Amino acid sequence: MTKTLADISEAMKSIDFCTLATHSPGGTIGARPMSNNSEVEYDGDAWFFTYQDRQMVADIERDANVGLTYLGSAGLKGILGAPGQFIHVEGKAEVIRDKTRFAEHWDKSLDRWFPQGIDTPGAVMLKVRATRIHYWDGEDEGEVSLPDRSVWNEGP
Repeated sequence: MTKTLADISEAMKSIDFCTLATHSPGGTIGARPMSNNSEVEYDGDAWFFTYQDRQMVADIERDANVGLTYLGSAGLKGILGAPGQFIHVEGKAEVIRDKTRFAEHWDKSLDRWFPQGIDTPGAVMLKVRATRIHYWDGEDEGEVSLPDRSVWNEGP
């Protein structure tokens, strides 16, 4: 069965963390866990908060091509030995420093890492706009086609 972006969004609701991979200096790949906050309605854009001084921010400013990898639970299929849902997103990342935009995506759970909320010194937000999504759940695999996402959207 071919999945749609709505199917992918539904699967991602139960996944709290993903791995964000960037192109690091010297041609290496850097990857780190990022919180998906698991309550976000995924529409092809993923949003993350971090600090300006992190290597991933420098990586993104040098090369916006990134990957996000999500691993979801197998649910009841896991009892039968099925793997979880794997979702890999290829996309373009953007570093956002506008506190008004921070507020649009802020979740109270972020206060743990950003004690002054959207006013935390050095806080930045990352937007990853998907260009291609690949999925696999042990039985079904495929890619979700997205409309032309090469034009950056200035809105949320």
